[in-house]
Amino acid sequence: MKFIHRIGLYLGGFSIGIIFLMFFFSGKKTSCDYGPNSRVLKNINSKKIKISQNVIDLMSVLKLDTITVNNILKDGSVVFSESQPQLEGCKIYTIKKNEIKLIIENCNELVLVKEIIKLN
Repeated sequence: MKFIHRIGLYLGGFSIGIIFLMFFFSGKKTSCDYGPNSRVLKNINSKKIKISQNVIDLMSVLKLDTITVNNILKDGSVVFSESQPQLEGCKIYTIKKNEIKLIIENCNELVLVKEIIKLN
């Protein structure tokens, strides 16, 4: 079998495999959240988020809105050195993005934003 013929067969099978994978994974929320940071953020974003009243008051002083808080919860970095993930019941996490740090309480059904801190 000639080399060109083998490359043609390989590329044909490869393209059929790619089309199959695109069809198989389309429409699903497939993600590769294997790292601890990604798993914690995915768990937090899968629950109902409640913001405490003192955080709402502080947000108005800092001129922040709930979209900013949601973006931090979606794209922020979990600071595990300041978090307490081993607690029974609700776990406490510190999430930081840019110059804003959130302290949240991650319970079974609900996520409570307990504190917001502007750094610098």
